[in-house]
Amino acid sequence: MNLLYNIGITMAGLGMRFASPWHRKARLTVQGQSRAIDYLKNTLDPSGGYIWIHASSLGEFEQGRPLIEMIRDHRPDAKILLTFYSPSGYEVRKNYDKVDAVCYMPLDTASRARDFLDVVKPAMAIFVKYEFWGNFLSQLKKRNMPTYIISSIFRDSQSFFKPWGGMFRDMLQCFTRLYVQDEESRRLLHGIGIDNVTVCGDTRLDRVLQVKAVSKEFPAIAHMVEGCGNVLVVGSSWQPDEDLLLPYFNSHPEIKMIIAPHEFDEQRLQAMMRRITRPVARYSQLGTKDTSQLDCIIIDSFGLLSSIYRYGTIAYVGGGFGNGIHNVPEAAVYGIPVIFGPKHEKFREAIELKACGGGFAVNNADQCHQVLNKLLGNPQALAAAGNAASHYITTHTGATQRIYSEIFG
Repeated sequence: MNLLYNIGITMAGLGMRFASPWHRKARLTVQGQSRAIDYLKNTLDPSGGYIWIHASSLGEFEQGRPLIEMIRDHRPDAKILLTFYSPSGYEVRKNYDKVDAVCYMPLDTASRARDFLDVVKPAMAIFVKYEFWGNFLSQLKKRNMPTYIISSIFRDSQSFFKPWGGMFRDMLQCFTRLYVQDEESRRLLHGIGIDNVTVCGDTRLDRVLQVKAVSKEFPAIAHMVEGCGNVLVVGSSWQPDEDLLLPYFNSHPEIKMIIAPHEFDEQRLQAMMRRITRPVARYSQLGTKDTSQLDCIIIDSFGLLSSIYRYGTIAYVGGGFGNGIHNVPEAAVYGIPVIFGPKHEKFREAIELKACGGGFAVNNADQCHQVLNKLLGNPQALAAAGNAASHYITTHTGATQRIYSEIFG
């Protein structure tokens, strides 16, 4: 890669180290990156031949997971290495049993990329969605290594399509094939001379169908919502989302609510409990409590949300007033309408759910309350929106099989 890119990567690494004493995620990232090569030397088969799959964080892992599991099912002897950039992926999935090894991806310098590939000796590399690391991609190309990106999506605002984006366009030249979510991405790539592209959709939709098929039951939650026709499930919420929803919930006794905040440190949970004026309890503290007397349960444990949407009649997915919404298909797969905030323009499934009537974007509390009133006060409108959401998911699956067939035959 060029000098400017390498200076930027070096500065980013130094910034991460500087922040690490005070910032837990930065500290975990620095520690994980520094230990990665030694871990791989002590863990991997020295003959190499690994299918290397890289995901930035937990959301991208869930997009890549259907392909990993299809590889494992059809090629049980394959050696698979999974790497993460973010602690939000690694810390949750470091013991994932469908792969042979899990670690952080080292910082993207030329020397570390060489060292990593010398140890791993991959048979191929598969990146998920938005992972473009110049030195790793350059090294893979120099070694004539088949390199793919899956579930990727491109927009004209990205650096690849700017007059000054030459070094980013060079990264795209390193891929053997790009598997993109939509025709617009293919068109944009064609405009800059990238034509080794297949439009096949989003593997995350395959994943949500898998999750639904094995979704767990939660008797305590089922007992709370039994007989209630208006159950709002709030997933991955941040405070701006809660500022819209908690006052509405407090003033609408006909609704019961299950809320899973994106982060649930003790101080945040205590503050939320104080804001809710109706009977409420934390999931981890239910014990043998008679939950029929509750109106709200706060989910303060990881790994439950994808199954909990099954109890909702409507969902609100958080993050849309921050960096972007979280996993909308995870809720829509249960055939319930989904509400989300304004920062959804980068999420194709949210845009398309909104277009088909299964999703609703809101910009403020008034709009949110209007949508809730419309859906919860009109059973026909609620059912129509839920059916639209379900139909969207079931008609947009199959990306994993198409990708697997092209790569592995």
